[in-house]
Order: sequence, then C-alpha cells, then structure tokens
Amino acid sequence: MDISRLRNLGVIAHIDAGKTTLTERILFYTRKIHRMGEVHEGTATMDFMPEEQERGITIASACTTCLWRGHAINVIDTPGHVDFTIEVERCLRVLDGAIGVFDAVAGVEPQSETVWRQSEQFRVPKIAFVNKMDRLGADFAATVQAMRDRLGANPLPVVLPAGQGDAFEGVIDLFTLKKLAFSQADEGQTVTEEDPGSFLEEARQARQALLEGIADVDDAFMERYLEGAADGLDEASVSEAKAALRRATLLGRATPVLAGSALRNTGVQPVLDAVVDYLPSPLDMPPARGLDARGREVSCQPDASAPFAGLVFKVLVEDGRKTAFLRLYSGAFKEGDQLRNVNQGREDRVGRIYRLHADHKEQLKSCEAGDIVAVVGLRSAHTGETYAKGMDVRLEAIESYAPVITLALEPRNADEGKVVDEALARYCEEDPTLVARMDEDSGMRTVSGMGELHLDVMLERMKREYGVAPRTGAPQVILRETVTREASADCVFDRELGKAPHFGHVTLSVAPRPRRAGNAVELGDFLPEDRKLADKILPRQYVDAVLEGCRDCLQSGDLTGYPVVDCAVTVTGIEKREGATTLPGCHMAAVQALKEALSKAGPAPLEPIMKVAISCPEAELGSAISLFGAVGGRIDEMEDHAGHKTVHGTAPMRQLFGFPTRLRSATQGRAGIVTAFDRFDTP
Repeated sequence: MDISRLRNLGVIAHIDAGKTTLTERILFYTRKIHRMGEVHEGTATMDFMPEEQERGITIASACTTCLWRGHAINVIDTPGHVDFTIEVERCLRVLDGAIGVFDAVAGVEPQSETVWRQSEQFRVPKIAFVNKMDRLGADFAATVQAMRDRLGANPLPVVLPAGQGDAFEGVIDLFTLKKLAFSQADEGQTVTEEDPGSFLEEARQARQALLEGIADVDDAFMERYLEGAADGLDEASVSEAKAALRRATLLGRATPVLAGSALRNTGVQPVLDAVVDYLPSPLDMPPARGLDARGREVSCQPDASAPFAGLVFKVLVEDGRKTAFLRLYSGAFKEGDQLRNVNQGREDRVGRIYRLHADHKEQLKSCEAGDIVAVVGLRSAHTGETYAKGMDVRLEAIESYAPVITLALEPRNADEGKVVDEALARYCEEDPTLVARMDEDSGMRTVSGMGELHLDVMLERMKREYGVAPRTGAPQVILRETVTREASADCVFDRELGKAPHFGHVTLSVAPRPRRAGNAVELGDFLPEDRKLADKILPRQYVDAVLEGCRDCLQSGDLTGYPVVDCAVTVTGIEKREGATTLPGCHMAAVQALKEALSKAGPAPLEPIMKVAISCPEAELGSAISLFGAVGGRIDEMEDHAGHKTVHGTAPMRQLFGFPTRLRSATQGRAGIVTAFDRFDTP
C-alpha cells in the first residue's frame, strides 16, 4: 500500500454525540460491513463488548480498516465518557487525524471540549461533523460559532445543511453549489446531485465566506482569490481551493466542517471524501521523534526501508496471551522477527501480526511504517513503551492519569480471592488508570479508578469473564495532602541498621506552592557553585541520597497517608562526618527531617474537585441549581443553547456520589450531567 494513500484517524466527541453511529455508516458505505448495526439496539460493530451493548456507550477504543477512493483508512472509535479518557488519550497519541463529532442541538459539550484540547496537545489535524441535523432544535450556525468561542478553532463549513430539524433535506456542497440528496430506499447509498433551489442564495454567501476563510489562512490561494477565483469556480479553481484548505488543515489553521444525520444515513459520504481530501497521510505529519540512550534526539522517518520503531498504545490480555496494539512510525517487521523493548532492554519475538476489524482479526505476514496493527508475542509490552530494531530510540510515553476514586473488595473465600487477584492483575495491565493494591495487614484489596462508571464496568467484566462478584464497600475519594505555611526541621540519624552503624545530619525547610504547581525538591546555597569544589566538600552521592529521601517521603503524607503535592522542599544543610556519614544515614535523616517539617507546616487534605456541566430545560433550572448548591457546587458560568440552559461549575467529588440520580429525580428526568476531574483542592 502506498503510504501517501493511508489515513490513520480517530472519531472523538462527547458521549452520545453519534461517534459510533457515524463509524457504523462509514463501514457500511465503504463495504466493510453489509448491514448497519445500531447503538440503541446493541448491535453496533465497534461496540462489541457486552458492557457496551448493554449500556449503549463506547468503553474501549476499537480499530478497523476500510477503503474509500483508493485510500486505506484506519478508523479508531473512541469513548465519549470522561471515565475512559485514557482510551482517547492513547489513541490520539498515535493518530494522524481526527473527526470531531458535534450534536447540532447541544453544540460544543464539555467532553467535546476536553477531547478537542487533547487533540490540540498532540497537534492532530481535524475535520468536524455536525451530527443530528434532523433533530428539533438543531442549529448549524450556532454550533459552528460555539467551535470558535469555546474551542478557539477556525471552522470553515464546506457544506451547508439544506434545512434543519424536520425540514432537513440533505447538504449543499459549497464548492460545486449542488445539493446532495441521499436515498433512504437503499439506506443512503445512492447520492444524487440536485439544484439547490431556494437555498441557492444562502449557499452562494456561504461559499463566499468559505473562500475568504481559505484565503485568510493560505497565502498562495490568497493571490488566486484576488485574481477572481471567487467569481466562477471552475474545476481547476475547486482543486486549488481544496488543496489550499488541505494545507491549512494540516497546519492546524482551519477545520473543515460538514453536516448531516448519521442515524438518518445523510451526509456521511462527504465526510469520507473530506477524510481523503483534507486529513494527512503519515508522510504529511512531522516524523516522530524520540531520544537515544545518550539523550540525543532521534527522528523516525515514515519509510519502510528505515530501521523499525513503533509505540505500544494499548495492551489486551486474552486467555493468558498478551496482544499489543502497535503504531509503526518507521521501518517494517514480519512474523518471527526479534524486536527490542527499549524501555526494559528486553528482546521479544513477534508471534502473529493482525489487522483489526473491531473484535475480528485479519492475519498479516508483515507490516510497515504507518500501519496500526495488533501483535501477539511481545510479552514484556506495556502501554507507552517503544519497540525498535536497528535503531536506538525511545519515543515519548503516553501520559497516564491519577485515579480519583477507590473501592474496597472483599472476596467470599480464599479461592475467590485468587481469582479476584488474577482478574485485577489483568485489568490493571490493560488499563493504566486502574490501580489495585493489597493491604497486607488487613488482607483487604482496593482498586482505584477514574470514576464510579469506570469501576462498575470493571466489576461487571469480572463477573462475566471470571464468574466472581466480591463484596464491595462504599466508594471513597482519593485524597492528596499539602502544607499551608513555611516550616523547617533539623534531624540527626545515628543508629545501627543491619549491625552496621549509619549516620546522617540534614536540615531543610518546606513552603507551600500554588495549586497544580507540583513539588519542587532542591538544594539551598550552602555549597559552592563550582561542581568540583562542591564535590570535595560533600560528594554528590550524599546529596543524591538526601534528595531521594525527600522525594520518597513526599509519597506519603503524615496527615492522610496520601501523597504530598504543591510543596517546595529546600535542603539547607547536610553534614558530612568523616568515617561516620553513610548513604542510608543521609537518606533516613532526610526522611525524618521532612516528616518533622511537614507536621509543623500546617498539613491540610486536598479533595478531588470536579468540573460539572448540568444541562436542562429552563423550567427545571431552579431545581437543578438548588440541588447543585446543596452538594457544595459553585457556579462559574451559565449559557443558553437552543432553549436549553447549561450550568458550568465545580463541586467536591465526595459530594457527587449519587448526585446524578437525585438530579434526574428532581427534574423529572430532563436534566443531564457530565463531570470531569479538574484538580485537587480544599472544598
């Protein structure tokens, strides 16, 4: 396959915006499947997990490959629920482009904003699809404006909806000024071009705005535009305009916007055309970069003949066998090859290579740069690790998220305990945001995750896949600890450890830092700046032992036992006593000094604070605000969209347990709520 005709893209959006429905239509129109499934019926191809089919939501990202206009398209359907943000994050890390799906009624919703900003972080070029244009209250112009206001994007509509709500008939291609009608007799497969009729003048104005928008972001097209390209778009002018829009999209200067109704099989084929026309191939993206063993930057060229480098972005464990999802950035490999896990320095042998279609697999003999494949045999693989062959490079790892909620598990007997441990080990291997621990004193098992739904799904999987249902305690929030004032301590450690005497003497001070600033552990100015002179006074290994002791101590605060955050630690003195000072002595002296300083510095617990968005009709707004205030919610802003009010604010996670149920009850089921972790802070 010509790599220039390859597209690696993800479908990203808020929950229930229609990502999976759109993906299902893409597979149908590209002849990958012969019958469309529906999310609400539990038959969607990409939602193959039983938990997804029962709940009607996407939980795990699913990958498939299809063909359109001679191009191979690798599509990854991602979850919309905030509890599964890591699934979106690790997919965006390895994708070249994305389709952002927006609800034409709800506009830019909170999780849409979150995933959009994640894609901006990875500099992923995007197109947008405004879905559900057939619903009452749909507003294409308002959604496009919301993309400007809330996302900071530069949306350029390339189609115009022919009507909205019940009057929605199809879309008008603004380059050709032809109305596209989608036959419902064959589920939208037949697309016919018609005159725009009463929409002609509106379409002309929209085309003028599109061409002006392209000229604003592309200097080459600006010259062509000023020469009169807007007066009459011939075939050559259309080609130039599309090429200019493609350049702007790849640079992140513009976002082509399409419209339609995936559920009504309308407007999907233009999305596929836009994927081919505007989204990048691996050759269009900057080469992936990493570091070698000496810390020097290494570039991975998207060429099959180059040395191999790839990134593991997901791991599944099935029947005791590990399957690693791999994005190839350079080179190629085949079955039986030995690949090196750069992070661990281990060699693994490739067993089988598969191209994925949801839960089905197509076996391959080899793969090359640009491909996204599943590999069996990489036994040491973990999410975010680099595999290479013939080159020394470690690619940037995938950032993980700290869990915010903990659940205690109590197996009914010892045999069930072994099964629970096996299940937890597997799920934590697959999902970096799950953390399982065993309390050796009480024998209690705890598992931590990103939210109630996250842990509920994990328990459902455990029951279905392993046949066990341990008793669970009430969910508890995970805390952090910080200091509220400055303090200092002076500690001498002088005792025997393992029949050997150890000595250390450390003085240090602590001070609070701004929220989200993180910890800072540093040396004061008690040593000369000249490194050689400083090493003569106090060898570097003693300094490192003290700094390591401080970092270790910050992992467990004295007040709550949870990690200490937003704290500045300054080591103001280290005594070196000839023949007595040891590395363990320095380490332990630092730990004890920091514990003493933290206890003097006014330690305070920090709770998870959640961003909350409540959407409801205006008639139910009073009830929603009253209930939100009762759980300690603070309102930041309120907006109106299509007659619905959306309240944005923050609230302590501890108070939000069970809140969605109470909110629906108080508003007659008409209010919806979305929460996302914001920060650790005092409530």
